[in-house]
Amino acid sequence: MKLAIFDVDGTLVDSSAMIAASLTSAFRAEGLPMPERARMMGIVGLSLLEAMKALAPEQEPAAHERLAAAYKQAFWEHRARGEHTEALFEGAHELLARLRSRSDVVLGIATGKSRRGVAHLIEKHGYEGWFATVQTADEHPSKPHPSMLAAALSETGLAPGAAVMIGDTSYDIAMARAAGVWAAGVAWGNHAAAELGKAGAHSIANDFKELELQLDSLWQENVR
Repeated sequence: MKLAIFDVDGTLVDSSAMIAASLTSAFRAEGLPMPERARMMGIVGLSLLEAMKALAPEQEPAAHERLAAAYKQAFWEHRARGEHTEALFEGAHELLARLRSRSDVVLGIATGKSRRGVAHLIEKHGYEGWFATVQTADEHPSKPHPSMLAAALSETGLAPGAAVMIGDTSYDIAMARAAGVWAAGVAWGNHAAAELGKAGAHSIANDFKELELQLDSLWQENVR
Protein backbone atom coordinates (compact mmCIF):
# COMPACT_ATOMS: atom_id res chain seq x y z
CA MET A 1 0.00 0.00 0.00
CA LYS A 2 1.01 3.59 -0.67
CA LEU A 3 -0.05 6.83 1.01
CA ALA A 4 -0.58 10.17 -0.76
CA ILE A 5 -0.88 12.98 1.79
CA PHE A 6 -2.12 16.30 0.45
CA ASP A 7 -1.82 19.81 1.78
CA VAL A 8 -4.97 21.85 1.12
CA ASP A 9 -4.48 25.62 0.64
CA GLY A 10 -2.39 26.28 -2.45
CA THR A 11 -2.19 22.59 -3.33
CA LEU A 12 -5.75 21.32 -3.79
CA VAL A 13 -7.63 24.57 -3.26
CA ASP A 14 -7.05 28.09 -4.59
CA SER A 15 -7.78 29.99 -1.38
CA SER A 16 -5.40 32.91 -1.90
CA ALA A 17 -8.14 35.56 -2.29
CA MET A 18 -9.96 34.37 0.83
CA ILE A 19 -6.76 34.28 2.89
CA ALA A 20 -5.65 37.75 1.74
CA ALA A 21 -9.08 39.25 2.44
CA SER A 22 -9.23 37.68 5.90
CA LEU A 23 -5.73 38.82 6.80
CA THR A 24 -6.56 42.33 5.61
CA SER A 25 -9.64 42.38 7.86
CA ALA A 26 -7.63 41.11 10.83
CA PHE A 27 -4.88 43.70 10.52
CA ARG A 28 -7.44 46.49 10.06
CA ALA A 29 -9.27 45.35 13.19
CA GLU A 30 -6.02 45.55 15.14
CA GLY A 31 -5.10 48.91 13.61
CA LEU A 32 -1.85 47.58 12.18
CA PRO A 33 -0.16 48.33 8.82
CA MET A 34 -1.16 45.90 6.11
CA PRO A 35 1.51 43.36 5.11
CA GLU A 36 2.31 43.16 1.41
CA ARG A 37 0.42 40.43 -0.41
CA ALA A 38 3.63 38.48 -1.09
CA ARG A 39 4.29 38.33 2.66
CA MET A 40 0.70 37.25 3.28
CA MET A 41 0.99 34.38 0.83
CA GLY A 42 4.40 33.45 2.16
CA ILE A 43 2.98 32.36 5.52
CA VAL A 44 0.27 30.09 4.09
CA GLY A 45 0.86 26.63 5.49
CA LEU A 46 1.85 27.74 8.96
CA SER A 47 -0.62 27.39 11.80
CA LEU A 48 -2.56 30.59 12.40
CA LEU A 49 -0.72 31.82 15.47
CA GLU A 50 2.69 31.13 13.91
CA ALA A 51 1.57 32.99 10.80
CA MET A 52 0.64 36.05 12.83
CA LYS A 53 3.97 35.96 14.62
CA ALA A 54 5.73 35.89 11.25
CA LEU A 55 3.65 38.75 9.82
CA ALA A 56 3.83 40.98 12.91
CA PRO A 57 7.02 39.98 14.75
CA GLU A 58 7.22 43.32 16.55
CA GLN A 59 3.86 42.79 18.27
CA GLU A 60 3.25 41.28 21.69
CA PRO A 61 1.84 37.72 22.05
CA ALA A 62 -1.56 39.12 23.02
CA ALA A 63 -1.74 40.98 19.70
CA HIS A 64 -0.93 37.78 17.84
CA GLU A 65 -3.81 36.08 19.64
CA ARG A 66 -6.17 38.91 18.70
CA LEU A 67 -5.02 38.83 15.08
CA ALA A 68 -5.63 35.10 14.91
CA ALA A 69 -9.10 35.48 16.39
CA ALA A 70 -9.95 38.36 14.03
CA TYR A 71 -8.72 36.30 11.06
CA LYS A 72 -10.94 33.35 12.00
CA GLN A 73 -13.97 35.60 12.36
CA ALA A 74 -13.33 37.38 9.06
CA PHE A 75 -12.72 34.09 7.25
CA TRP A 76 -16.03 32.58 8.29
CA GLU A 77 -17.89 35.83 7.63
CA HIS A 78 -16.51 35.95 4.08
CA ARG A 79 -17.47 32.32 3.58
CA ALA A 80 -20.97 32.83 4.99
CA ARG A 81 -21.50 35.68 2.52
CA GLY A 82 -20.25 33.56 -0.36
CA GLU A 83 -17.27 35.81 -1.01
CA HIS A 84 -13.89 34.73 -2.40
CA THR A 85 -14.89 31.25 -3.54
CA GLU A 86 -12.29 28.61 -2.67
CA ALA A 87 -12.25 26.50 -5.82
CA LEU A 88 -10.32 23.31 -6.43
CA PHE A 89 -7.41 23.79 -8.81
CA GLU A 90 -8.01 22.39 -12.28
CA GLY A 91 -7.16 18.69 -12.26
CA ALA A 92 -7.25 18.29 -8.48
CA HIS A 93 -10.53 16.39 -8.29
CA GLU A 94 -9.63 14.13 -11.19
CA LEU A 95 -6.32 13.11 -9.61
CA LEU A 96 -7.91 12.48 -6.22
CA ALA A 97 -10.57 10.33 -7.90
CA ARG A 98 -8.00 8.31 -9.85
CA LEU A 99 -5.86 7.71 -6.78
CA ARG A 100 -8.89 6.76 -4.69
CA SER A 101 -9.93 4.19 -7.31
CA ARG A 102 -6.60 2.38 -6.99
CA SER A 103 -6.44 -0.66 -4.73
CA ASP A 104 -2.85 0.13 -3.72
CA VAL A 105 -3.25 3.79 -2.66
CA VAL A 106 -4.85 5.51 0.32
CA LEU A 107 -5.31 9.26 0.64
CA GLY A 108 -4.55 11.63 3.49
CA ILE A 109 -4.59 15.31 4.39
CA ALA A 110 -2.03 17.29 6.40
CA THR A 111 -2.94 20.96 6.61
CA GLY A 112 -2.55 24.15 8.57
CA LYS A 113 -6.33 24.58 8.30
CA SER A 114 -8.61 23.88 11.23
CA ARG A 115 -10.58 20.64 11.41
CA ARG A 116 -13.70 22.73 10.85
CA GLY A 117 -12.18 24.07 7.65
CA VAL A 118 -11.31 20.60 6.39
CA ALA A 119 -14.80 19.35 7.25
CA HIS A 120 -16.23 22.15 5.11
CA LEU A 121 -14.00 21.15 2.19
CA ILE A 122 -14.97 17.48 2.47
CA GLU A 123 -18.68 18.27 2.68
CA LYS A 124 -18.57 20.83 -0.14
CA HIS A 125 -16.95 18.45 -2.61
CA GLY A 126 -18.55 15.19 -1.48
CA TYR A 127 -15.30 13.70 -0.21
CA GLU A 128 -16.76 11.86 2.78
CA GLY A 129 -14.78 8.64 3.23
CA TRP A 130 -12.10 9.56 0.70
CA PHE A 131 -9.29 10.25 3.18
CA ALA A 132 -7.94 7.53 5.46
CA THR A 133 -6.19 10.08 7.66
CA VAL A 134 -6.80 13.80 8.24
CA GLN A 135 -4.32 15.87 10.26
CA THR A 136 -5.01 19.54 11.04
CA ALA A 137 -3.52 22.45 12.93
CA ASP A 138 -6.00 21.83 15.76
CA GLU A 139 -4.16 18.71 16.90
CA HIS A 140 -0.53 19.38 15.99
CA PRO A 141 2.34 21.86 16.13
CA SER A 142 2.73 24.07 13.09
CA LYS A 143 4.46 22.83 9.97
CA PRO A 144 7.32 22.08 9.43
CA HIS A 145 7.16 19.99 12.63
CA PRO A 146 6.70 16.35 11.49
CA SER A 147 3.93 15.55 13.99
CA MET A 148 1.16 15.53 11.35
CA LEU A 149 2.98 13.02 9.19
CA ALA A 150 3.97 10.80 12.11
CA ALA A 151 0.30 10.59 13.04
CA ALA A 152 -0.73 9.88 9.43
CA LEU A 153 1.75 7.01 9.22
CA SER A 154 0.61 5.65 12.56
CA GLU A 155 -3.07 5.78 11.60
CA THR A 156 -2.52 4.04 8.27
CA GLY A 157 0.14 1.60 9.48
CA LEU A 158 2.44 2.48 6.60
CA ALA A 159 6.19 3.02 6.54
CA PRO A 160 7.70 6.43 5.65
CA GLY A 161 9.06 5.11 2.36
CA ALA A 162 5.53 4.31 1.19
CA ALA A 163 4.27 7.85 1.81
CA VAL A 164 4.46 11.06 -0.20
CA MET A 165 3.65 14.51 1.18
CA ILE A 166 2.32 16.77 -1.56
CA GLY A 167 2.45 20.51 -0.94
CA ASP A 168 3.05 23.97 -2.35
CA THR A 169 5.25 25.48 0.38
CA SER A 170 8.71 25.01 1.80
CA TYR A 171 6.99 24.17 5.11
CA ASP A 172 5.39 21.10 3.50
CA ILE A 173 8.71 20.01 2.04
CA ALA A 174 10.63 20.53 5.28
CA MET A 175 7.95 18.63 7.20
CA ALA A 176 8.20 15.72 4.78
CA ARG A 177 11.98 15.59 5.00
CA ALA A 178 11.82 15.72 8.81
CA ALA A 179 9.37 12.79 8.85
CA GLY A 180 11.41 10.76 6.36
CA VAL A 181 8.69 10.61 3.71
CA TRP A 182 8.89 11.60 0.06
CA ALA A 183 8.44 15.33 -0.59
CA ALA A 184 6.51 16.25 -3.75
CA GLY A 185 6.27 19.97 -4.44
CA VAL A 186 3.71 21.67 -6.66
CA ALA A 187 4.59 24.86 -8.52
CA TRP A 188 1.11 26.44 -8.73
CA GLY A 189 0.81 27.47 -5.08
CA ASN A 190 2.22 30.00 -2.63
CA HIS A 191 5.97 29.34 -2.77
CA ALA A 192 8.11 29.43 -5.90
CA ALA A 193 9.56 26.25 -7.34
CA ALA A 194 13.05 27.46 -6.41
CA GLU A 195 12.02 27.63 -2.75
CA LEU A 196 10.61 24.11 -2.90
CA GLY A 197 13.83 22.84 -4.43
CA LYS A 198 15.94 24.59 -1.82
CA ALA A 199 13.82 23.02 0.93
CA GLY A 200 14.61 19.57 -0.45
CA ALA A 201 11.70 18.56 -2.68
CA HIS A 202 12.25 15.19 -4.35
CA SER A 203 10.05 16.32 -7.25
CA ILE A 204 8.23 19.46 -8.38
CA ALA A 205 5.15 19.27 -10.60
CA ASN A 206 3.73 21.95 -12.86
CA ASP A 207 0.27 20.37 -13.11
CA PHE A 208 -1.67 17.43 -11.69
CA LYS A 209 -0.91 15.10 -14.60
CA GLU A 210 2.80 15.59 -14.03
CA LEU A 211 2.26 15.13 -10.29
CA GLU A 212 0.61 11.75 -10.89
CA LEU A 213 3.60 10.53 -12.89
CA GLN A 214 5.98 11.79 -10.22
CA LEU A 215 4.05 10.04 -7.45
CA ASP A 216 4.39 6.70 -9.18
CA SER A 217 8.06 7.33 -9.78
CA LEU A 218 8.68 8.09 -6.10
CA TRP A 219 6.70 5.08 -4.94
CA GLN A 220 8.68 2.83 -7.27
CA GLU A 221 11.87 4.02 -5.67
CA ASN A 222 10.57 3.38 -2.13
CA VAL A 223 14.14 3.74 -0.94
CA ARG A 224 15.72 6.59 0.99
